[in-house]
Amino acid sequence: MYGNQSIDTPWGASVFGAASVDAAPDLARLRVAIAETRPKPAEAFEATRVGVNRIREVLRRHGIPDTAVSTSRLDLKSSWDYGSKRKFLGYECTASFVIELRELDLLESVLVDVVEAGANEVDGVEFDVSAKKELRAQARTAAVAAAREKAELYAEAAQVRLGPVVHIKDVDSDQVQNSYRSHRGGGPGGDGDGDLTPGRISVTAGVVIGFSLIGG
Repeated sequence: MYGNQSIDTPWGASVFGAASVDAAPDLARLRVAIAETRPKPAEAFEATRVGVNRIREVLRRHGIPDTAVSTSRLDLKSSWDYGSKRKFLGYECTASFVIELRELDLLESVLVDVVEAGANEVDGVEFDVSAKKELRAQARTAAVAAAREKAELYAEAAQVRLGPVVHIKDVDSDQVQNSYRSHRGGGPGGDGDGDLTPGRISVTAGVVIGFSLIGG
């Protein structure tokens, strides 16, 4: 619900409008990590550093620049075997990074080569669109049009006319996204920004607009 059902101070008409713009994804973000366990912390760091360099070399051979690879996490922790008897295995160093890929045709081969180069954790693949700002602007324009159309229907039914706009409130896109999912069933084929599907990306927008009213 995007507002109270009761009207505390009557002043006009307040309506909610939402819209969604679909686009084919043109980039993917691969979230992978390499973890190495060694008896000493320095050895774990060195083994992980070597693995990261191998992965970067593989990416360069695919034509992916270093600027498209960002390190998101570097961890060092004690590793234990909790079997019948607790046993210290060493120090585990983990380097996690995000690879931004703009040639989706290379996705499968890049992922396979990265794993073969030593990435032993794959956290997922996220599809996205590079023109999200422009698509969001289109969705917002359409959301305003949807709100006005709804307000005109209410005004006609109530035998009044719409006056000037007196209030505009942006609605968080995550709220609109969840609303679309709940009405369309959600799931893996959903319409949220960045859903894990290569078919389409839906960029949503919502707005609450207040109109003054003129007697009919």
